[in-house]
Amino acid sequence: MTKRIKSKFKISRRLGENLWGRGKDPQNTKNYAPGMHGPASGGRRSLSNFGTQLMAKQKLKGYYGNISEKQFRKIYQEAIRRKGDTSEHLIGLLERRLDIVVYRLNIAPTVFAARQFINHKHIKVNGKTVNIPSYRLKEGDEIQVCEKSKNMPVILETSQKLERDIPAYLEADLKALKGKFLRTPKFSDVPYPVKMEPSLVVEFYSR
Repeated sequence: MTKRIKSKFKISRRLGENLWGRGKDPQNTKNYAPGMHGPASGGRRSLSNFGTQLMAKQKLKGYYGNISEKQFRKIYQEAIRRKGDTSEHLIGLLERRLDIVVYRLNIAPTVFAARQFINHKHIKVNGKTVNIPSYRLKEGDEIQVCEKSKNMPVILETSQKLERDIPAYLEADLKALKGKFLRTPKFSDVPYPVKMEPSLVVEFYSR
């Protein structure tokens, strides 16, 4: 197991959730906090209102590849500037990130791998190579794997395995290793494997 994978699983252990719904996640069998005192702690403690809001924020932030606090807060600040439901805008902005769309299309096995593929210039948007994982897609944008990268074993295995259902707001052609961002989703459209509460995230930041 690589250091990157161990680090990712530490996030789900710390939060007490199998964030990405993966069968290999140790959280499936170790339902206690990480560390030497985890098994002896008698389970996880109940949380205050502040703790519940903080946990909701950490879960959402962790799910999207453990985005930095500075970047996550910036997305929230953009969401509150928009008219309408802030929590819906927050999810919509997160789902427009290139790394999460590459992950949702089953091109990459994890959000972390998707970020790495983009950094290493394996992904194109509308025919142009993009190496910024946080690149914000627009409706109608086309995403594809670069020609030179189409035979990468991890990409071929992930696209054939279809570990996750592809949501309706994306269009996929996995034989050609490409897809299209059709529309910005609503919170109810997003296939989270665990319960997410973006309204509590909004409460946390608006304290």
